Order: sequence, then C-alpha cells, then structure tokens
Amino acid sequence: MQNLTPDGQQLVNNLSRKYNLSYDAVMHMLIAVNNGSGTMAQFNCPELGGSGQWMRGGMTMVGDMFNNGLKNTVDNLCNELANGLANQQIFVPIPQGTPGSNQWWPVGLGQPFSSGAQNNIRYAVFPNRLAVELNGQVTVYNTLDNNISGVSQQQGGDTSLTFSSQYGTIAVNSLPIVSGPGIAPAPQRNFAEPAQKNQSNNAPANNAPANNAPTNNAPIPNNPQASNTSTNVPSSSSIDETLQIIEKLAKLKDAGAISENEYNAKKTELLSRI
Repeated sequence: MQNLTPDGQQLVNNLSRKYNLSYDAVMHMLIAVNNGSGTMAQFNCPELGGSGQWMRGGMTMVGDMFNNGLKNTVDNLCNELANGLANQQIFVPIPQGTPGSNQWWPVGLGQPFSSGAQNNIRYAVFPNRLAVELNGQVTVYNTLDNNISGVSQQQGGDTSLTFSSQYGTIAVNSLPIVSGPGIAPAPQRNFAEPAQKNQSNNAPANNAPANNAPTNNAPIPNNPQASNTSTNVPSSSSIDETLQIIEKLAKLKDAGAISENEYNAKKTELLSRI
C-alpha cells in the first residue's frame, strides 16, 4: 500500500471521525477515488453497503440502493477525498514508472493525451501506444494506425478491454504487445445453452444390453405398463435442472440479452424434454 504523507494521514483521520467510519474504510475509499483520478470510484466496502460506484457530479450507486442516507454519505466522503487529492500531497510520491504511481506507465512514453481507470485496471493512451496496468503489471500495446477515442471494460468484473477507433470497436488483446505480460481474453460462456449431460456412462455399449433392460434369459415383467412408466418419468433432478435453465433464460430476456421469441422457443424446447 502506498504510504500517506502527514497531510494524508490527517485527512483520513478527520474523515473517519466525521463520518463515523473506520480508518480502513476511509483508506479503501481514498484508494478507490485516487485510482479513478479523483472523478470516479469503484469500491467494495462493507461499512458502506458493499459494492458500489461513485462519479463526481453524477450518480452514486450503493448495494442498498434505496438507502438515500448512505448514498449521501458516500457522495460527500468521495467529494472530500477528491478535493484532498487535488489540493494536497496525500501520498508519498513514487518515482514515475513504478507500480502504484499516478504516472505508472514507462518513462519513455512521455505524457498521455488520455488516461483513466476501471475496476482494477488503469490505462493511458499515447501516440501509437496504449499502456494498461493490471494488478501492478504494465503491458504496452502498439495501436498501429488506430485513432483511439475511448477505452471501455465489460461489466461483471472480468479483464476484457475494448477501444473505439475509426474502424469501430476493437479488443485490446488483439493488438501487438510491445512489452509486458499482456491481458488474457475473458472466457466466453453462453448461458442460454443448457448444460450438456454426460451420457457416456448411461448409454449401453454396442451390442450390449442396457443395465435395466432384460436379457434373453431374464423373465419379462408381469406388468409392462408399470415398466414403461418407470422409464418415461423424468427424474426430479433433471426437472430441477431444466427449471433452473428456464429461470436463467428469463433473466437474460429481462436484461435484453435475448428476444421474447428466442426465450419462448428455447423454453418450449426445454419443456418438451420433461
């Protein structure tokens, strides 16, 4: 953790008393505001309702979304922290190019014409170069002939970054790496597809009878109707699994990820299997 100056220590102590928060909670918010360059913060602080977001002069979101008092506390606290960062030396200076520094990119790149932070990622845009810091490790990409106008990150906590250029939206991990470890692409998963069942253990081998099927020497059940009933009724586990998939599909539909027609078609298909 970056060390505080005496002014920074006094600021944290004063705000801790003022808002009746622990020292660690105020420090957590200070780091979040600092990572957001004093204009935004993404945090996860139990004393302030868990996960939330703050934007200066904009919206404030907290875990307890209807708690307006908590929203006001977060907004006022973040504004005071941002003012302190802008007007005082809060952190002990770290040499440029060192992880944790406000100028964390390699010295040879000069000054960026655009920079920002989202979640645990910081980025800075230079002529023909894009620097990205993730967990203290910096990767420099060659932006080729792209004129970068904005960088964005997918929601959900992953590390997938994209940028806008004259060619449209392009993934950062598709650019050539100049230096650093790079950022692995986020795994893709289609929640609309039902889980594939492993049928290898249940299917009988070629030319071999199924476990429950009668062999040539075995007697035929006296009540064939009861036998058919036992093989056709789905298990409760398969029904529960199907209902869970339908519930996930409904959430995707409500979020706008799939259309009403797609949802109904997939639901009909799943229910037909029961």
